[in-house]
Amino acid sequence: MKLKLNNVRLAFPALFEAKTVNGEGKPSFSAVFLISKHDPQVKIIMQAFDITAKEKWGAKAESILKQLRNQDKTALHDGDSDSKKDYDGFEGNLYLSARNSARPLVLDLDKTPLVEMEGRPYAGCYVNASVELWAQDNNYGKRINATLRGVQFFAEGDAFTGGGCASEEEFDDLSVDTNIEDLVPLMKAAA
Repeated sequence: MKLKLNNVRLAFPALFEAKTVNGEGKPSFSAVFLISKHDPQVKIIMQAFDITAKEKWGAKAESILKQLRNQDKTALHDGDSDSKKDYDGFEGNLYLSARNSARPLVLDLDKTPLVEMEGRPYAGCYVNASVELWAQDNNYGKRINATLRGVQFFAEGDAFTGGGCASEEEFDDLSVDTNIEDLVPLMKAAA
């Protein structure tokens, strides 16, 4: 079932180059979308999970989905109750994880394609996202997963740690004759 998420915060984007998780498995494109627990879209997401489960498991869907939610085996997770709670932006939010072996569509506000060197989208910005939910039932177990279909940059946001560039105000003008001994106290203070 296709699902569009509007104005959600982007985390852990791998939108332009396929990557592995912790160096294991097949490389894939992926992203995590943070959404407030009180956002009206949460109800729509939960309904989409119900429909996806019913399409796969019929009359058993309700009990299977309840078990999957209790075991955290759906694409929607609680940012407060698992390993992501210590990361920027996860506290107080839900997050939906999506991946795809094929590169997703990545667009700007005006729907023009974006490339990695433009620096958008980035971890911490706001995006619209297109995902497709699907039910897994094979020798790897039962789950409800999300395939990443596309991401549209929506708005700037505070970049999560590990990103951003320095500004020239962070540096001193060293073009004048400077004695290296005068810089030693500054280097010690910065350490």
